Amino acid sequence: MKSPNSVKINGFDHIPYHLDTFSEEELIVKSKSFYEWLDKRRSVRDFSDKKVPKEVIENIIKSASTAPSGAHKQPWTFCAISNAELKTQIRKEAEIEEKESYESRMSERWKKDLAPLGTDMNKPFLEIAPWLIVVFKKAYEVNSIGGKHTNYYVNESVGIACGMLISAIHNAGLVTLTHTPSPMKFLTKILDRPGNERPFLLLPVGYPKVPAYVPDIKRKALNEMSSFYE
Repeated sequence: MKSPNSVKINGFDHIPYHLDTFSEEELIVKSKSFYEWLDKRRSVRDFSDKKVPKEVIENIIKSASTAPSGAHKQPWTFCAISNAELKTQIRKEAEIEEKESYESRMSERWKKDLAPLGTDMNKPFLEIAPWLIVVFKKAYEVNSIGGKHTNYYVNESVGIACGMLISAIHNAGLVTLTHTPSPMKFLTKILDRPGNERPFLLLPVGYPKVPAYVPDIKRKALNEMSSFYE
């Protein structure tokens, strides 16, 4: 139903936008609280097999889909997998690529930089986590008669959506890990995705194992990763 308050801009309907406003003091408190909450997020490799309701995953994906995108093309597909057989296939193929990477593709410097994180070519979390979310980017759109239409700023748009996806997972009280076995073409085949989609990111999603351990690492201080021009 058309909003009674809508107006035409460039021939298209636009509706009024409402945003809750706060005092400067409230803004400082809210922004600090959000940072402190988000700073608790960590990449976790030790997962529990405890089940997560499908509705939670649906809400997480819907949250990610609110991300801005070039010309509002929303060039993404989120594939959520709980099927044990598919997860086993994905782990098998991912570990083949990871083994090749660790043994011949990655430099010694790269492997040295990864050492503090405790990662290696074995990826048991791909089977243990109750859900895997594979994010595909749509290089272009295909209409009902097979015509191709350009999508804009695809990598940037999908990257933003993935950031919001990770935040939504944290908000739900769950954990995840960004996983990018390279190349990832096997995901297209296993999940039978169309030719206009490319695998972008693989995220196991679930509860952390008890106990779960994460590297004792620190994030950069504000003055190390920002510049202000006042």
